[in-house]
Amino acid sequence: MEKLKVARRTLGFTESIIRGMTRLATEHGAINLAQGFPNFAAPDVVKDAAREAIEKDVNQYAITWGSVRLRNALAKHYLDFYGMEVDPDRHLTVTCGATEAMVSALMAVVDEGDEVILFEPFYENYGPDAILCGAKPVFVPFAYDGSVDLDRVASAFNPRTAAIVINTPNNPSGRVFTREELEAIGRLCREHGAYAVTDEIYEHIYYEGRHVPMATLPGMADYTVTVSGASKTFSVTGWRVGWIVASEKVSDAIRKVHDFLTVGAPAPLQEGVAAGLENLGADYYGDLANTYRQRRNLLCDGLARAGFKCARPAGAYYVMADYTAVRASSSDVEFAEWLTREVGVAPVPGSSFFRYSDRGSNLVRFAFCKTRDLLETAVSRLI
Repeated sequence: MEKLKVARRTLGFTESIIRGMTRLATEHGAINLAQGFPNFAAPDVVKDAAREAIEKDVNQYAITWGSVRLRNALAKHYLDFYGMEVDPDRHLTVTCGATEAMVSALMAVVDEGDEVILFEPFYENYGPDAILCGAKPVFVPFAYDGSVDLDRVASAFNPRTAAIVINTPNNPSGRVFTREELEAIGRLCREHGAYAVTDEIYEHIYYEGRHVPMATLPGMADYTVTVSGASKTFSVTGWRVGWIVASEKVSDAIRKVHDFLTVGAPAPLQEGVAAGLENLGADYYGDLANTYRQRRNLLCDGLARAGFKCARPAGAYYVMADYTAVRASSSDVEFAEWLTREVGVAPVPGSSFFRYSDRGSNLVRFAFCKTRDLLETAVSRLI
């Protein structure tokens, strides 16, 4: 309990602020652009396969580290998309979502007293994850509309550094790390014997260029722990099917942690995700990105008309927006609550994604993983 108290006390808001905004949106009949879950259906092939698995009584434990079918489908997917040689038996662990994957990965590679480098703004779970592993989080701010300060990143590394967490495309900013930035961070990992733990859950929601997995860079296969999942790609955030790709040595440690944390991911839902990977080709992933690009543009244009200042994200499905020209407010929390109650559109306070609440206090985050008609209604309310 003490570690959890420390996490809450030292990191300010955690994921609960987002759930709190969802509850507030429901209470006031607001459009929920706070929590990042789609309001549209998953692909039929994914749902049909899960239903079929249940009808066929695939209802008991799968292999702890994932069903054979899903691991084989993932290995082929990584080879087809990124040229990654992933052994389904030695390198892959299926988890209860990317959230559990991140905790399992950090618990496997981080020891008490180690340090974990986190880029700021960060997804809310990363700081508490590090603390619950007994590690010290070290925060490195980065400008999501400019280059990463690699000198500042280098100064954060020291003999106690066990890992650096990289989320690309990034939640909440939509920032995409360039190949050059990833290569520079990779060199630092190799020099210090640290792991790059990469959260790549938005790998297919990408608007410029092509996603570059850290593990595909020269010399990084053994220094990278890749986290991803089905939630965003197949619009099944409630299914909780994620996975980890790592070297055999690291995978062995991860599987031990995963086994005692959750035993295994839902068996019939693994079959649904496997069917999606097997049957949805390049056209699906291209359409996914194109559709989200249209939603991004719709929301960003609407926010600009309403007086917000925002940069168009290069990936993921969130927009960070400066609200200060819209309304004078005592804090980002007060503004977010006012917007929810009085305007009928719910965002997340920007300070939720920073170490100290005064940072990000001029920002709110909007999610655009919603249908076009809902986004149009939200924009009409904002302007």
